Amino acid sequence: MRLSHEKFMRLEYKDVTLLGMSGVGKTTLANKLPKQKWFHYSGDYRIGTKYLEEPILDNIKKQAMKVDFLRDLLRSDSIYICSNISVNNLDPISSFLGKIGNPDLGGLSVAEFKQRQRLHHDAEVGAMKDVESFIRKAKEIYGYAHFINDAGGSVCELDDPGALETLVKHTLIIYIRADEDMEQQLIQRQIDNPKPLYYQEAFLDEKLSEYLKSKGAKSVEEIDPDKFVQWTFPKLVAHRRPLYEDIAARYGYTIDAREIGNVRNESDFLLLIRDTLKSQARAA
Repeated sequence: MRLSHEKFMRLEYKDVTLLGMSGVGKTTLANKLPKQKWFHYSGDYRIGTKYLEEPILDNIKKQAMKVDFLRDLLRSDSIYICSNISVNNLDPISSFLGKIGNPDLGGLSVAEFKQRQRLHHDAEVGAMKDVESFIRKAKEIYGYAHFINDAGGSVCELDDPGALETLVKHTLIIYIRADEDMEQQLIQRQIDNPKPLYYQEAFLDEKLSEYLKSKGAKSVEEIDPDKFVQWTFPKLVAHRRPLYEDIAARYGYTIDAREIGNVRNESDFLLLIRDTLKSQARAA
């Protein structure tokens, strides 16, 4: 939604969506708000605990069944497996997404990888469409005054207009923009510790073809999964940047990620948004 800075400050109930690349500080910012007043909605948490809960557990069980000792215990219902997902621990989602490449190095086939990517896409669409109902629940059931949607890094790539429409209609959209130095830090973090990523299928096909050609490889089975992530991530950052900027230009507002470091509490957060709305309305 678009608001004047005066109207935003007067709102009795403030509902905000934070957009931006993973690692720019969305969760850090959300955690600076008083938990007794702000309902912290994590899109990734919703994905893992609602939409991908069963596929995540099935994947874990599939791996456990490869171990004789665990297989017998699972078959006899002597043990059960659950994933301990939290807002600050989303590793089960990453492990499910996986990486494409050599199976001997833990890589997935193209077919399996794309299937998991599609499941994640649909889950993220569902999680963003759920924002409307959770805003209502946060106020009517739990008594929260305000709502903050800590959206996943791949929201800008969702090709479902309904998901974006939900966010635009019900929340103030704030895009947290990383500068060039921070983007390089995010890239270096992926190089040091490659983590599974979501890609639009057309982007994946294009980059996979480029990578195979650049390495002289004939099949995906020859790819080192980590090295593909390291090679692809800078290109993914460049791919997502204009998508975020377009959403912010049409429907929301932009805050530089460096400004988050100056936010200590709720008052600082509200003043930062107020000043952002005021300055960008003037610029428009």
